[in-house]
Amino acid sequence: MKWTDTLDIAIELCEAHPEVDPTTVRFTDLHNWVVGLPDFDDDHTRGGEKILEAIQQAWIDEAR
Repeated sequence: MKWTDTLDIAIELCEAHPEVDPTTVRFTDLHNWVVGLPDFDDDHTRGGEKILEAIQQAWIDEAR
């Protein structure tokens, strides 16, 4: 997965952290969780605020 695979990342985060409310996640934690996903294979420094916002929104939508 790459940073641009926001929906795939959101699904993986939903499965990895089912007890977490995605609206309460800090971007530092979100970044660490994304780069820690087993299928994630992208430059860790490319995960800026805009992409993290998109991932968080996709996760919120997926959690509903």
